[in-house]
Amino acid sequence: MDALMDYLQRVAMNDWWVVAIELFLIGFVVYWAVDFLEGTRGERLFRGVIFILIAGFLILKLIVGKLALERLQFLYGGFVIGVLIIAVAAFQPEIRRAMIRIGQPRFLAGSSQHLVKTIEQIVIAAIQMASAKIGAIIVIEQRVALGEFTETGVKLNATVTTELLKTIFFPGSALHDMAAIIRGNRIIAARVQLPLAEAGTIDGIELGSRHRAAIGVSTGSDAICIVVSEETGNISIARNGKLTTGIDEKQLRWELIRAMSETAAPAFTGMFEKLKKFSKNKKKFEKAKKLPDNV
Repeated sequence: MDALMDYLQRVAMNDWWVVAIELFLIGFVVYWAVDFLEGTRGERLFRGVIFILIAGFLILKLIVGKLALERLQFLYGGFVIGVLIIAVAAFQPEIRRAMIRIGQPRFLAGSSQHLVKTIEQIVIAAIQMASAKIGAIIVIEQRVALGEFTETGVKLNATVTTELLKTIFFPGSALHDMAAIIRGNRIIAARVQLPLAEAGTIDGIELGSRHRAAIGVSTGSDAICIVVSEETGNISIARNGKLTTGIDEKQLRWELIRAMSETAAPAFTGMFEKLKKFSKNKKKFEKAKKLPDNV
């Protein structure tokens, strides 16, 4: 308690605005780290490391320092260094993703017209496969190349179409197992093996291999991963190691737009307008089909 009071007295000797700025910066860094890691395996690890460091610091200051246990204090210094080294190794996927995000250029790879068409083809294929309960996992490559994974699959380099995606994942076909990877407007490989995230549950439901693979590939890269469940017909999206389930057609379309716009912001205005126009024309067409012939 004396050590805590001494610390508070030393803090009170500084200008209040300096303390406020320091606390704000510390809080901002911690909040950014927790938000960045939320929903990933690194979140639990981060909390564990913080708990060990804080608990160790308090024990050292309140007990060891008071009793002058110099050898224990010396060992704790080496222990802290060891924890930090282990944390760097354990957080390797998260650190890699953070560095990718920081150094990520903000320009669009490819024309917006191709992306508009590609997104619509993917959305239609996903919705149709979901209604037929055909399992699928579609990985959309962004800035981080996924060459290490495409080497494990069958290379296609074919234009993205609804029909081709449905054919790839049709039960019994030679390519229906594992994932298909899309780069730009091309399906570059199918039957691709992805790294599996650790087993877990969402809303009490055990994750299957497709969902774990989606989390795994999106944890170590900036890829967007769409999963169609063959058991429930539900559509899920994995991004940055986080899985969002129960996606409908509208949500799927705008999730893809939002995700791609973050890596291609300057050129996305035209694409956004084209997609809005496409959606309006599609609604008008569907409404016209429902009208009786004598109208």
